[in-house]
Amino acid sequence: MTAATAADTGQLDALALWCGAVVAVAGAAGILWRVTSALHHLVRHVEDAVADWAGTDDQPGVMARLGQIEHRIGAIEHELHPNSGSSLRDAVDRVDQRTARHLDTP
Repeated sequence: MTAATAADTGQLDALALWCGAVVAVAGAAGILWRVTSALHHLVRHVEDAVADWAGTDDQPGVMARLGQIEHRIGAIEHELHPNSGSSLRDAVDRVDQRTARHLDTP
């Protein structure tokens, strides 16, 4: 091997080494980008969940909404059970009794 070919081989080795280093750095940067992008996405979802739980100016939080739902369910249950005569159940029972009296008489 002559001196000129030995120098060319050394330059090619150095070029291959630098190309490999560039590819390794680019690959590491790509992996780092994917990881940080996924973490950013996860953090955004967690922030949305926390904001939904705590509430915002436009929408009340989860606990406030649960209180409203419990109040509405209580009002519905009040109408489904006989009480002082003002519930929907009492009205249905009265209609049923009057209808039965009309149908039972000959």
